[in-house]
Amino acid sequence: MNAPSTVVPVPTAAAPNLSRGDRLKRRLERRPELFTLFLLVSLCAVVGAINPSFFQASALFDIARSSVVIGLFALGVFVILAAGGIDVSFTAIAALSMYSVTQLIVTYFPGAPLVLVFLAAALGGGLLGLINGFLVHALRAPSLIVTIGTQYLFRGFLLTFIGTVWVTSLPEQMDSFGKLALIERSTDGARAVLPVFFLALPIVAGLTWWILNKTLMGRAIFATGGSRAVAERLGYNLRAVHLFIFAYTGALAGLAGIIHVCSNRLANPFDLVGMEIDVIAAVVLGGARITGGTGTVTGTLLGVFLVVAINNVLIMTGIPSTWQRVVVGAFILVAGAFFAIRRR
Repeated sequence: MNAPSTVVPVPTAAAPNLSRGDRLKRRLERRPELFTLFLLVSLCAVVGAINPSFFQASALFDIARSSVVIGLFALGVFVILAAGGIDVSFTAIAALSMYSVTQLIVTYFPGAPLVLVFLAAALGGGLLGLINGFLVHALRAPSLIVTIGTQYLFRGFLLTFIGTVWVTSLPEQMDSFGKLALIERSTDGARAVLPVFFLALPIVAGLTWWILNKTLMGRAIFATGGSRAVAERLGYNLRAVHLFIFAYTGALAGLAGIIHVCSNRLANPFDLVGMEIDVIAAVVLGGARITGGTGTVTGTLLGVFLVVAINNVLIMTGIPSTWQRVVVGAFILVAGAFFAIRRR
């Protein structure tokens, strides 16, 4: 008869008793966007302490409304940065798409459904983005160089062949959409409105998150940003990746442009110039690396709100608006130093 077997307990290493500081450090290593959230909350707390009116609905709605266009731009730029590229032509794409579509609608189809207007702008932007993607892949040139060239090309084409005159008489459906309220509040006799076009930002953010986290294309984007050579060995189609990321960014740029027209109730071909720095700053502040392969949609949105808050509320603390760039630059240096230390 065999002797009953005995189970010898295997000693296990004691779980480390981490201090609160170590737990916070590990959490920040896993979720770098929490640092961006800390900067945003700190900024809001300081501004609110100096000027309590910052927490009124009107100020918060202004920040939300101002975040829509830059947020749509930033989500597109983030997708390209995640793949290891960079795009500075998105404002030119937005300007060309929004002005061309507005002129077309005003002149030939003043009664066109609003959905068709948005689809036309997104399609136009997507086609221009495809040009960027094709050139980046075919020339095997740095995307920064390519998009600097197409930025001048698109903007020059707009001003030379499409027009330079402001369109101030929009069709009724576009004008009404810009004024349509999602939430409306009255404070001290003042009317505060959160426009319905704000919904475009969370909807596109959700779509971008789904693409990057739940699809094969999303895995290919991050793999390409991590290492192009490794992505090729894994069998990812880099041509498809380049065409998709630039077309997607172009489509978001076209959508942002037409929302900008409806919000301001005019189409100005000279608008949106110079927004590139704010957009790229927002994406970098959100934790994305210029070299690619990292970043989150949540971090990008937090970076957008941080940059918009800086640009919108400094005046409430008595700081001149000319200091906006200084403050944004300081925040980028602080966040950049933090992210570099975290990686080391």
